[in-house]
Amino acid sequence: MGRLEGKVAIVTGGASGIGEATVRLFASEGARVVAADVEDERGRRLAEKIGENVIYRHTDVTSEDDVHATVKSAVDTWGRLDVMFNNAGIVGAVGPIEGVKVEDFDRTVKVNLRGCFLGIKHAAPMMRAQGSGSIINTASTAALQAGFGNHIYSATKAGIAQLTKTVAMELGEAGIRVNCVSPGYIPTPMIGIARSLTRDQAEAKLHIMQEAFRDTQPLRGPIMPEDIARAALFLASDDSKFVTGQNLVVDGGVTGGKMWRDYQNGSNALREALEKG
Repeated sequence: MGRLEGKVAIVTGGASGIGEATVRLFASEGARVVAADVEDERGRRLAEKIGENVIYRHTDVTSEDDVHATVKSAVDTWGRLDVMFNNAGIVGAVGPIEGVKVEDFDRTVKVNLRGCFLGIKHAAPMMRAQGSGSIINTASTAALQAGFGNHIYSATKAGIAQLTKTVAMELGEAGIRVNCVSPGYIPTPMIGIARSLTRDQAEAKLHIMQEAFRDTQPLRGPIMPEDIARAALFLASDDSKFVTGQNLVVDGGVTGGKMWRDYQNGSNALREALEKG
């Protein structure tokens, strides 16, 4: 029996990257899954490949009507909703702060923070009615420290991490757990797309990103989407039945501080300077 046997899950951003890896893993663990995304061709292809336990639904997470309809479709199709994984997100506004366009700011906040809020808002009533559920949000190491993401992206992810904590305090009394997962450096097409590549170009260069991220944290990587999916599986399953309001950081140790080799190099450089003096 799988760890999610009998459970129903929604995964936003489910057509690619972390979302796709999670849809595949959840289905393999016995869940019935709604893969929600705006990439219709990829989403439909994924659902067809996995089979009857996965359906695709077009969902713009900035649209309250879309999010409500997706939650309703999961309940109408399978009778319940056990897991809501608010994973959809974009890199969004980039560059120095004085160069950020207001429309790019608004778009980043709408997709990342508003999208997460809407997923929580519309999953909560369904889960309250059944007295149980797990809501999982994708935050980021950029929510924890500066230098891991662009300004607006980092702010939205910090907002998600705090929203997770406050909502966990409200919904816990209804038997609903709310947690987030914070990925470290992960090679996904989203990174290339944010740098003006097409999706095909970004996917063709994934191996370059994987190599670039291999040595960026104490535990040699790269961290892969499947690693985040496994963290989401833990939070979705009954293995974490007393875990709520937490931020599960999956970053290979990168937010722990300066790399040991960098510390050693700095110490050696200081010693050499003192000896010369």
